[in-house]
Amino acid sequence: MATINIGIPEADRIKIAESLKKLLADTYTLYLQTHNFHWNVTGPQFRDLHLMFEEQYNELALAVDDIAERIRSLDVFAPGTYKEFAKLSSVQEVDGIPTSKEMVDILTKGHETIVQSCRDVLKCSQPADDESTIALASDRMRVHEKTAWMLRAMNK
Repeated sequence: MATINIGIPEADRIKIAESLKKLLADTYTLYLQTHNFHWNVTGPQFRDLHLMFEEQYNELALAVDDIAERIRSLDVFAPGTYKEFAKLSSVQEVDGIPTSKEMVDILTKGHETIVQSCRDVLKCSQPADDESTIALASDRMRVHEKTAWMLRAMNK
């Protein structure tokens, strides 16, 4: 790692970056899952879910970039392979093509998992006064909490 001085000690930067790597892997895994469901959803709610999943995967694609760039801002390399993401991610992979109702439930759980990952990032970044990472994690948490709520409402 190059020597940088952004007011966060190297050990803290590395710890924060490790938590961000997990958030990145979770986000990318959920992005792929959401995109998959967008392509493969069927049933009476097809149009609504197809469009909603598209909005969600577009938002997740932007988030992936923001998270990876924050990791790089901390002078740590961001993971970028399926192998690395699979090792780091807590979002459960899905086999086969679930029903539309199952898709909504699976995505709800994925967003809730990412909320927990955001909380882990906050636990690392708050003691280090890393306001940039705190803001990123808080913003991501808010998006995922709202999305999980909206998805839960679809299956009530």
